[in-house]
Amino acid sequence: MNRECHKYHNRRKKIPRISLWRDGRHSNDYRFFDRRISELMNMSGTGVLCHKYLGPALDAEPNDLTQPQHVTQSELNIQDLLFLENRNRKYEEHVYKLRGVYQVTDSSFDLSQFGLFLQTGTLFMSFHINDMIDILGRRIINGDVLELEHLMDYEVLDPDLPAALKRFFVVGDCIRSAEGYSATWWPHIWRCRITPLVDSQEYKDILTRIKINDDAVTPIKDILSTYQRYININDAVIAQSEQDVPVSGYDTSPLFHVSKDQTSANYKVQGYLTGSGLPPNGLARTEGIVFPVNATVGQYHLRTDYSPPRLFRFDGRKWQKIEDQVRTNYTNNSTDNHTQRNSFVTNSQTYKDDRDRVMPQSQNLKDILKPKAD
Repeated sequence: MNRECHKYHNRRKKIPRISLWRDGRHSNDYRFFDRRISELMNMSGTGVLCHKYLGPALDAEPNDLTQPQHVTQSELNIQDLLFLENRNRKYEEHVYKLRGVYQVTDSSFDLSQFGLFLQTGTLFMSFHINDMIDILGRRIINGDVLELEHLMDYEVLDPDLPAALKRFFVVGDCIRSAEGYSATWWPHIWRCRITPLVDSQEYKDILTRIKINDDAVTPIKDILSTYQRYININDAVIAQSEQDVPVSGYDTSPLFHVSKDQTSANYKVQGYLTGSGLPPNGLARTEGIVFPVNATVGQYHLRTDYSPPRLFRFDGRKWQKIEDQVRTNYTNNSTDNHTQRNSFVTNSQTYKDDRDRVMPQSQNLKDILKPKAD
C-alpha cells in the first residue's frame, strides 16, 4: 500500500499547475489579451490629438529662490516651489494621434441646489497602455492637452468665424482602469479624467501657436477665448456705475449755507465724504499749486498740489483751510481720484531695500513671501 501511494504521489508531482500569473513576467497569455484589447480600442475608439506636456519653460527669474534654474526640460520640474505651480508650461511642437474610448452622455441639469445648474465638461477617457507608450514614449500625465476631433463644431452660430471650433481638453487625474485588468492580473487600459481647456497662462504655448486655418495668422486663442467678452461686460458695468454714482460721499452743493461767522471753517456742512472742493452757495474759486499773490478777502482757492486737493479761504490775514476734496470718482486710475485705494493701485514709486536694491513699492504677494536660504 505504501508503495502504491508513493507511485501515485510521484505521478502527481509531474503534472504542471495551471496558473495565469507568471511570477511578475508577461506571459503569452498576457500578450494574447493585450493584442485583443488593443485591436478593440483601435476599432471602436475615437481619434484624439495629444499635445505632449514637456514641463515648465526654462526662463525662471534670476535670484528667485522659489523658481529654481532648471538646466534640462522635464515633466518632473516645478516652476514655483512656493505655490507648487507650473504656470509657464512648454508643449512639444509635434502632435501625436491616439485612440481613446469614453462614454458619451447627455448634459444633465443639477436641481439639488437653488436655481438651475448645467453639469458639463468632465469626461473619463480610456487609452490602451502599450499603444500609448509606443506613440508618446510615456503614459499620458496631468498637464497633457487632448484635442477631440469628433467634437469639432462646424455649424456655429457666428457665420463670420473662418474656421470650425475645435475642442480641447486638459488631462487631470490618471489611473489604471479597474475594468482594464485581464485574467493575468496585468493592466491594459489607462483611464484619464479630462476637463475643457480654458484660456489661461498655462496653455498659452498651445493657444497662441495653433492658427484658425492654414492661411490665417490669427491664433485660435482669439476665437476660443472669452477674455475680451468679460472685459466688455466689466467695462459696461463700470460705465453704468459711474453714471449712477459718479462720485463718492454726499452732495451738499444744493444746500444754502448761512453762518454768522463766514470766516470760520464750519461755514460749510461737515460730514463723512462731503468735501467736494467747491465753495459754498456756488461761489467762484481759483486753482493752482501756489496761492494767488493779490488775493481778496473771501476768495476761495483750491490747492491741487495737496493730496487730496485742499480748499482754502483768504480772510485777509491767512489762508484758512475749509475742506479736502474727498468726493472723487470710484474708478481707479482716474485723474480726479485721490483716494488711498487709487494711490495704492497706481503706485509706481520705488524704494531701496537692505541690500541697496531698487524695488517697487507695489509688489505681488508671491514676490514678498519668498523662502530665504539659511
